[in-house]
Amino acid sequence: MRETKPEFIHIPKPQMEEAFRQILLRHGFPTAKAATCAAIFTDNSIDGVYTHGVNRFSRFVKYTQQGHILPEKEAVLKHAAGCLEQWDGQSAAGPLNALQCTERVMEIAGVQGMGCVALAHTNHWMRGGTYGWKAAKEGFVFIGWTNTTANMPTWGALDNKLGNNPLVIAVPHEGEAIVLDMAMSQYSYGALDFYELKKQQLPVPGGFTKDGVLTTDPSAIRESQRILPIGYWKGSGLSLLLDIVATLLSGGLSTAGVSQQKAETGVSQVFMAIDLKRLGNYKAMAASLQQILDDYHASRPDGNSRVIFPGERVLATREENTKNGIPVLKKVWDEIQQL
Repeated sequence: MRETKPEFIHIPKPQMEEAFRQILLRHGFPTAKAATCAAIFTDNSIDGVYTHGVNRFSRFVKYTQQGHILPEKEAVLKHAAGCLEQWDGQSAAGPLNALQCTERVMEIAGVQGMGCVALAHTNHWMRGGTYGWKAAKEGFVFIGWTNTTANMPTWGALDNKLGNNPLVIAVPHEGEAIVLDMAMSQYSYGALDFYELKKQQLPVPGGFTKDGVLTTDPSAIRESQRILPIGYWKGSGLSLLLDIVATLLSGGLSTAGVSQQKAETGVSQVFMAIDLKRLGNYKAMAASLQQILDDYHASRPDGNSRVIFPGERVLATREENTKNGIPVLKKVWDEIQQL
């Protein structure tokens, strides 16, 4: 029997944001928090990161219903030591905690040149790039990462002891940003879900079958729960060190500790910002950066595709989705309407 092609619909940004806001209000979010959270989910979607926008919204609401996310709470300061601060997320909404800590670390960097905020007991921050874009557009270099539940095997192992621990690095560029936002796995589980919903194979192998064979089949990887670390042993090692540093700086849970929770909650995160305006070569930075990008774009492409830097595609996607509406699988939107 021939498989039916998934049906997509296009939702205008204002409609999506208002739908999210109304649903969050119904589930106990205060007015301002509901509006901010709705905007984050919508902006992630309009930028083309559907896996951590519209496609993730239903799970976010369900976590709220189950008590893993406490809608009225927010992060609080636990300890300060110069340019380093430790905060407790109090199980509040992950995107709101992350936004609060991003704003705080920029305040610290604005005074001291550089700042670091480590956050414990928080929830999934959705798209980590959200916070990189925000900081970079305000003139800061941003570095941030989070640990996760154990969802990736260390290289050479069969069982999952590592998180795919997303890392974000962002740099200001012409009023926008260059943003690297990546998990330590070749594909995040959200990306696997998206390809599975679209009934498509992955462009390159992303994990193993139950028999230990590398595959592009997202369903087979879901079944085995063996996603592939980026760079094999290198991604495995980087994941471990990101988890260690986030745990030590925040005083929160490690991937091992998060994995003992009933759901993926209580994660630890790190936010770092550098105020470029405080540096002696600030006036020369734009020219230096442009020289780097000009050389980068001069690469000979393998095929007809244009060589782009991290985050460059987002700007085109944002423009297209603003004009034509955000493409959403009808199945996903129908589920959201029932929340």
